[in-house]
Amino acid sequence: MLRSLKELERYGVGATDGDIGRVVNFLLDDTWWVVRYLVVETGGFFEVRRVLISPIFFGEPDWQAKRFPLALSMDKIKHSPGIDTDLPVSRQRERVYNNYFGNAYYWGYAGMWGLGGYPGLLANAKMDEVLAGDPDSANDDLHLRSAEEVRGYQIQGSDDSIGRVDDFIVDDETWAVRYLVIDTSHWWFGKKVLVSPAWATSVSWADRTVHVDMSRQSIKESPQWHPDEVLDRVYETHLHEYYGRPAYWSPGRPEDPAAPRHGTTRSR
Repeated sequence: MLRSLKELERYGVGATDGDIGRVVNFLLDDTWWVVRYLVVETGGFFEVRRVLISPIFFGEPDWQAKRFPLALSMDKIKHSPGIDTDLPVSRQRERVYNNYFGNAYYWGYAGMWGLGGYPGLLANAKMDEVLAGDPDSANDDLHLRSAEEVRGYQIQGSDDSIGRVDDFIVDDETWAVRYLVIDTSHWWFGKKVLVSPAWATSVSWADRTVHVDMSRQSIKESPQWHPDEVLDRVYETHLHEYYGRPAYWSPGRPEDPAAPRHGTTRSR
């Protein structure tokens, strides 16, 4: 199912032996456009601080109770390595994190989550089984971005500015970012539209801008998105047909439709 990241903020997070805190932010992979970590603000048993939690450790989410259960103990989380969640996170810091928990690296493979398209596939994988999947051991490029920081990025169309990133729509099983929610109200009162990150031609992190090969007029006439309505396959089909873009769920598409497109560049 597709869900808004804004709706998932403030969800509770529970360890195997008690609650640890609430979600306050997300870290997005700026190459694959997928949520790699939830930023959880702890309290109670913990000193108040922010820790990273990977979807790799999720049990079955309780959507009604707004709670993410984890296959980790409170003590394990309490002593997890700290990462500055207000800055882009480097691969080197991720290695420290993954080595602490003893779980497999997700990078170095063709799949979004290393061994496949779902984070749960890495839950039982051992480090010694996947070390070959870390070919860029000397590469310390920054590649994780705060969702809170990316909100507000400008969307630059082929002819003019279109709006700003307001939210993200994610698949709650793969955690792939399927759509950016674009607020166009600066030009058209109250209208929000969806654009897939796979349709971006480039992202300038320094300029806080996402470039798309769509005109302002095409965005203006695109199907409007209403946050209070279910985002179903009927709407998605209409959206893809309007833009003339292949659907990520179509037969014959790659296993991971959120995979980086070779024609997309990332300017730092």
